[in-house]
Amino acid sequence: MYFYFYARTMTILGISCYYHDAAAALIVDGSIIAAAQEERFTRIKHDAGFPLHAIRYCLQEAGISINDVDYVAFYDKPFLKFERLLETYYAYSPKGWLSFMRSMPVWIKEKLFLKDNLRKGLKEADETCNGKQRLLFPEHHLSHAASAFYPSPYQDTAILTIDGVGEWCTTSIGKGSGNKIEVLKELHFPHSVGLLYSAFTYFLGFKVNSGEYKLMGLAPYGNPQDAQVEDYKKIILDKLCTVYDDGSIFLHQQYFSYATGMRMVSDAGWQQLFGFHRRGEDEPLAQHHCNLALAIQQVTEDIVLKLAHTAKQLTGSHTLCMAGGVALNCVANGKLQAAGIFEHIYIQPAAGDAGGAIGAALAAYHTHQEQPRTHAGIDAMHGAYLGPTYSDKDIIRIINKYGAVATHIEDSASLTATVAKDIADGKVVGWFQGRMEFGPRALGHRSILADARNADMQKRLNIKIKQREGFRPFAPIMLQEEAERLFNAKQPSPYMLFVHPINEAYRKALPDGYHNLPLMDKLYIQRSTLPAITHIDYSARIQTVLANDNPLMHQLLTDVKRIADYGVLINTSFNVRGEPIVCTPEDAFTCFMSTDMDVLVMGNFLLYKEEQVSVMIDKRQFAKD
Repeated sequence: MYFYFYARTMTILGISCYYHDAAAALIVDGSIIAAAQEERFTRIKHDAGFPLHAIRYCLQEAGISINDVDYVAFYDKPFLKFERLLETYYAYSPKGWLSFMRSMPVWIKEKLFLKDNLRKGLKEADETCNGKQRLLFPEHHLSHAASAFYPSPYQDTAILTIDGVGEWCTTSIGKGSGNKIEVLKELHFPHSVGLLYSAFTYFLGFKVNSGEYKLMGLAPYGNPQDAQVEDYKKIILDKLCTVYDDGSIFLHQQYFSYATGMRMVSDAGWQQLFGFHRRGEDEPLAQHHCNLALAIQQVTEDIVLKLAHTAKQLTGSHTLCMAGGVALNCVANGKLQAAGIFEHIYIQPAAGDAGGAIGAALAAYHTHQEQPRTHAGIDAMHGAYLGPTYSDKDIIRIINKYGAVATHIEDSASLTATVAKDIADGKVVGWFQGRMEFGPRALGHRSILADARNADMQKRLNIKIKQREGFRPFAPIMLQEEAERLFNAKQPSPYMLFVHPINEAYRKALPDGYHNLPLMDKLYIQRSTLPAITHIDYSARIQTVLANDNPLMHQLLTDVKRIADYGVLINTSFNVRGEPIVCTPEDAFTCFMSTDMDVLVMGNFLLYKEEQVSVMIDKRQFAKD
């Protein structure tokens, strides 16, 4: 917890909510003190409601009340968004009448009276609230741009934001200089890279605004040698959208329904285009699904590269900052990094709407209040470790509550040595340490860890622990020096936002006829000496660790390397399908008991599943429906 005994000049609370991934962030004198998503507290995945619990946490972390806050910054302009909604319905009328009638009550109740709702929410978060906080409403894409530029180490940089839609803007190119952001070019609704990708997310049977990363993970199962992939790309580029040389796009609205309808696309129209119906959520995946996923992924990568070239031409900068939901497409990010258009790329780790809370607060401080930046040359996101932390007392309370058996190991060297050996012996470890991560990735504080060398681990983790689709890949966490040896990745990647191919020396040859195998047969063919983290296209979404950023994880990886010759582990988020990443010791313990995890490490306490005899009698209380 931070306690400020010096005179604060300005305290700003940033809020994002009412769409998806609600969050709050607290900025004091330009420094990010705390940030968290509401879902972590309510346990409702992608919770869109007012971030009551996240605000309370931020205030508690700073040791202040809401009356110490000078400004509250909301991450977009609701009236400008309402204008877009009305103009869109008017332009397409009478089409979309049902959608219009369903959306209006929500807008009138929640969003047109947003100031009143924010005031009520702040009062609920802290009953002493005096209502004197000034409310600010930066534009949505300014919030995205600010979330990437201001925490970055760059003083002069290009800024690229790409998402579904804010108010009108769907993509922006800007330039950051000192404490200024200048918008140079925008793409407006209904033409949107993010909505194009989400349309395919929907058509391939995943949930919009949450399943896009599944589509990205499915794409490598497409057969690049199959002419069907090129046929699908031709349909996309000829029928669905026109892509221009500068990266701007035009979506042909006769094939889309998101502007005025209740769905992303016309199912019948797309069935006629691609020759198959929309996949149901529980319907088996076939090769044509994978090929279509690969086609739209390649189209998206091409658009991102074109946009980056335009940003380079407009700004002349050698560095790039990125945010917006599409900036979480780490495969496209990897292609962009490999293209060498920019010397360095910084991506906001919470690039989606949650990060808008940080961006809104920073925009209020630097843009509205014209305050200078004071952290030149460093990453001000603090490794994204901005959430709550818990003491030994908190952990002991949960251990005692459930009558669990735990061993306390006093020194960190003995702890990591013990855990490294457990992992090498094939155990799966729930790892709960320090401050919770902000954003969609577990970055070594709320993680499930396992041996990357174990060929069976990918299947075991997906089915018996994560309880999710079997095709989903797992990402590695590794020492920085291992990234260059294994992936030829010379730049740090602390936020798991870039995909890299594994070096040839560590690959295994594919069998004859590999591309004609069924999807799940492809999955379980070993492709490298680290099979559990090597996706079927020989790639991995890497996270690198430096000793200063995460000392305990660096120590664990060093111990793993002594045993396994690779300072690499599987790192996946500490949760199961349909649930947010764990926040509290109780969240961690109940997740541990409801899955086939072998070991739970909370702080310096070790819990082994086989020792939880008295708890396991009541294991049904932890079972998921």
